[in-house]
Amino acid sequence: MTTFDEREHAFEAKYAHDADMQFRAEARCNKLVGLWAAGLLGTTGDAAAEYAMTVVSADFEEPGNEDVVRKLAADLEGRATADEIRAKLAATLPIAKSQLLDAK
Repeated sequence: MTTFDEREHAFEAKYAHDADMQFRAEARCNKLVGLWAAGLLGTTGDAAAEYAMTVVSADFEEPGNEDVVRKLAADLEGRATADEIRAKLAATLPIAKSQLLDAK
């Protein structure tokens, strides 16, 4: 294997790792925001964890956060606006990334 091939393989591996970490961070962020939303709804314990997983699942409908925002805005009608949900998602993503890095 030539040096060029080794570098190409290393870049591909780094890209795959970065994409995986971004996916995990977004899923963790959605879970954390789901737990926040469950609290606003007055849900605790296992029911809150189940609700958070529905928020994570909602993110698979389309690229980006808008599918999650739509779900949460509908569920939290009157408790949080779409802009507040977007702000919460933006504030929670760095926390999720930090938690992933600390878990390693």
